[in-house]
Amino acid sequence: MASIVTARFDQNNNRPLWKERTFISMRPVEYAGASAYSAYRSRRSRRLRIEPSASVGKRIFDIVVASTALLFFAPLLIAVAVVIKMTSRGPVLFFQRRYGYRNRSFKIYKFRTMRMDACDVRGVRQTVRGDSRVTAVGRILRKTSLDEIPQLINVIRGDMSLVGPRPHVPGMLAAELPYEDLVPYYFQRHAARPGITGLAQVNGCRGSTAEPNRAISRIDYDLVYIENWSLGMDIGIIARTIRREFLSGSGF
Repeated sequence: MASIVTARFDQNNNRPLWKERTFISMRPVEYAGASAYSAYRSRRSRRLRIEPSASVGKRIFDIVVASTALLFFAPLLIAVAVVIKMTSRGPVLFFQRRYGYRNRSFKIYKFRTMRMDACDVRGVRQTVRGDSRVTAVGRILRKTSLDEIPQLINVIRGDMSLVGPRPHVPGMLAAELPYEDLVPYYFQRHAARPGITGLAQVNGCRGSTAEPNRAISRIDYDLVYIENWSLGMDIGIIARTIRREFLSGSGF
């Protein structure tokens, strides 16, 4: 049963965001007794949908596909680990705390692609095209998205799903603002397990969040996915990801 939390605000200490922010996106936000939002949801979907994280079918699909993929990629993972170890100092894997399902933090696994002396452990400073912190091997891994493969372990553990909103670090910036300041409904994306890939990524909303409209669109895509997901949709997104990321090499 969902609990309702009532927050008290001191109006004298509130800063009116509309006076200071140019790029603020508005979307119906769910709250107790939100009849307008309920009407919005009923227009978007005529049948009752199961929350992605509550679907047994989606969880079974994640475990089976992630386990199979780990076995298939095992020789490649070993080769990548050896190359990383031989070409730069530091551990093979990179660990970072990120937002997970219902705002719970978890430790994400990735292949290390940056120099140890230049890593941003908090992840607030995003990688940009031509970033000097990235190693030579790291550029190849990022371009082909092979650095993301260790997240299959996160999927098996239940921290992540194959498809869902990409997990962000707490305090992540968008257009030089905390993401939740730019997008008031930001935390609604955590109603589903984060994914290795997602609807936003296959529609071109990945990489830097410096441009406000693209940053807002990324969250909108995440919520559209949560509201309309299906196993068929997941399979389609995975297929588009393989074609767009692994085969075309659009990462940086």
